[in-house]
Amino acid sequence: MQILKKENTFRFSARFYEKYASFFFLFLSQPNQNIMSVDDKPIYLDYNATTPIIKEVADAMLPFLYENFGNPSSNHYYGQLTKAAIEKARVQIATLFNCDAEEIVFTSGGTESNNYALKGIAFACQNKGKHIISTKIEHPAILEVLNYLENKGFEVSLLDVGENGVVSIQEFEKTIRPDTILATVMHANNETGAIQPISELGEICRSNDVLFHSDAAQSVGKIKVDIEELNVDLLSFAGHKFYGPKGVGGLFVKKGVVLEKYIHGANHERNLRAGTENIIEIVGLGKAAELVSRDIAITMEHSRRLRDLLLSEIMESDLDYRVNSDINKTLPNTLSVSFKGVSSNEVLKQLTGVCASAGAACHSEGVSMSHVLEAIGIPIDYALGTFRFSTGRGLSEEDIYTASKLIIDEIVRLR
Repeated sequence: MQILKKENTFRFSARFYEKYASFFFLFLSQPNQNIMSVDDKPIYLDYNATTPIIKEVADAMLPFLYENFGNPSSNHYYGQLTKAAIEKARVQIATLFNCDAEEIVFTSGGTESNNYALKGIAFACQNKGKHIISTKIEHPAILEVLNYLENKGFEVSLLDVGENGVVSIQEFEKTIRPDTILATVMHANNETGAIQPISELGEICRSNDVLFHSDAAQSVGKIKVDIEELNVDLLSFAGHKFYGPKGVGGLFVKKGVVLEKYIHGANHERNLRAGTENIIEIVGLGKAAELVSRDIAITMEHSRRLRDLLLSEIMESDLDYRVNSDINKTLPNTLSVSFKGVSSNEVLKQLTGVCASAGAACHSEGVSMSHVLEAIGIPIDYALGTFRFSTGRGLSEEDIYTASKLIIDEIVRLR
């Protein structure tokens, strides 16, 4: 009887879904009643969260969704065709980074790349030492891995940053010990956009025989990323941050650096990362890298112009605000700004005509502030009103004028 009851419930649910599915889809697709019409879309100012796949990237991927379906490990025509496409993408990325193609390992994205870099070095070098250096403003894809390694017996030193969100070169050098095996510092912060002195830190690591990794997920596509100039041994990146597909990324591994293997199986990716390659997305990743190489100067100028225009509109308002980084040493597309006496979450909740990110939230238990804002010492009355605005392709000056007016007007109304 119990089984029959479950079956009858399922049948009822299925019939109910079939009858009312179109109604629910129609309901869920309706825009906010006060802000947007059916044909309107909100202005997207959250390019640090993710970027859209652009047409040239999608066009490059399409043949591998249909006719070019072979397994790259196969020796026949179809396999060799996709194998060649993977190697082309590897060259496209290596060209962008100014490194050798064989130093690029494809992964499922920035998080996997960070896991592989940190765990791979830690376990491969633990006979030399177990000390790792990082900062308090790293992405959770770094901090959570470091927490895991601490539970496995490694010691982690997390460095403070200044009010500008930048780590001190002097403090970094002082923290290195004889048993330090690895340092990991992000190239640019995902919240404030603050660019770290990676080249200088890399030189310090090299002179002390310490391997150096950088999470470059936020910097690739926004500023120049040159492996030789950065002095890194490992570098992580993610395709969806520079107009490529989600679910694919990679890790630069300098020749001679030995990693403990992270994913076991067959000898794909020169026996560094097992698993049949995600050919469709790897092709898209390579094309996106090619477009970055071609357009980086134009992209930087476009993003900076729009970012600065947004800031100038805020400066002309009567609002009490603060910018959370040195704007001249920040990603050209990123503006982290805090308004006193307002909740950014509440503003964004009401303001569905603009998409951006908030930096803190107020709960019944207290204030939940991002670890980055906490690290740079933002006062609570400003932290609650923190927005991250990030610009990119497809935005216009008209969009910025419209968005800034909506944002400022809503902040004034709520205050």
